[in-house]
Amino acid sequence: MSGDRGTGIVTILMTAPGTESAEAVTRALVEERLAACGNIIPGAVSIYRWKGEIQRDEEVVVVLKTTRKLLPSVLERAAELHPYDVPELLGQEVVEGAPAYLAWVRSECGAGPESVP
Repeated sequence: MSGDRGTGIVTILMTAPGTESAEAVTRALVEERLAACGNIIPGAVSIYRWKGEIQRDEEVVVVLKTTRKLLPSVLERAAELHPYDVPELLGQEVVEGAPAYLAWVRSECGAGPESVP
């Protein structure tokens, strides 16, 4: 990211086959201080091509919050814990946010609130 607008915080979009597996992955990431939190949102329907055929599955969406520095570790660990062979794990840069919330994410991810992005 260019310029000084980066916050050093990223969100990760992840889908899972159900609430139980989503909670297991999210809880492990938070316990290991790789993510500050994860929001688990049920009710998603995914339509996609897999092994040459169109699939339809009901899933849950998880939005994880972490630091840019931890992003590679989160992606690796989430893939290890996830039940899918190819889990959806997409990192997105947070350009701006409430300063107190961004500081909280940094502190929960093992980086102090004064950490530079």
